[in-house]
Amino acid sequence: MVRLSVLVEGAHGLTWDRWKEFVSNVEKMGYAGLYGSDHFTLVAGPPDPDSLELIVSLAYAADHTERLKLGQLVSPASLRDPVMLTRQMLALDDLSGGRMVFGVGAGWNVREHEMFGYDLGDLRMRMDRFAEAVEVITHLKWSDRPVSYSGRYYTLKDATLLPRPRRPRGPPLLIGGGGPKRTLPLAARYADIWNVATVAPDALQEKLRLLDSLIVTAGRQPGDVARTLMIPVQWFARDDLDGLRMIADEIMPKVAA
Repeated sequence: MVRLSVLVEGAHGLTWDRWKEFVSNVEKMGYAGLYGSDHFTLVAGPPDPDSLELIVSLAYAADHTERLKLGQLVSPASLRDPVMLTRQMLALDDLSGGRMVFGVGAGWNVREHEMFGYDLGDLRMRMDRFAEAVEVITHLKWSDRPVSYSGRYYTLKDATLLPRPRRPRGPPLLIGGGGPKRTLPLAARYADIWNVATVAPDALQEKLRLLDSLIVTAGRQPGDVARTLMIPVQWFARDDLDGLRMIADEIMPKVAA
């Protein structure tokens, strides 16, 4: 079954007034979920538009909706500490009544890392750090016992996050990215949901076949990992809400069919 959700790019001039409108109307219009990107800035600039912090934004959405799935597409391991992020997402999942999706990626926006002094690193470093972050997140979400972990980037010693999540194993883990060498194997082993940005149909089918194979190799079943696709939509509308209505009225019925 195909479901249609909305991704809001938080660094594209998002303000509290706009976010509150999105939160209220996306649920009313029947979308399945509302997600936010997790960035300080745009890739290009200056000037930079307003950029609303994502975790605080999700807290507002969790408390002001009843049905929507909510989450990040995605939080970069290069900017977010996995321990604190897991603590935040477990709390948000409880606040929302079990509606959060825990989305993580390796990180890629060079400009925001340089602006704020974060070390993005080369591709190998990014992926090594991301792999460790996914392991730390998984241990802290799943284990009701104290966890110890020793890695290059992260260390845990008899650590546990309390209170334990009401939902067993906490919110589902979404891993974003389509890299065949590192990201897809990570998704096959750890993800509950996989997300990839727009790719050509043939390339998407190839990635899906590879993911299925990797999932089986990891001792799981292909049905254990849901698949999601990020598609940019450009509309000619008077404002944000008019554009959301156009998609809800014109595209959602076709998807549901």
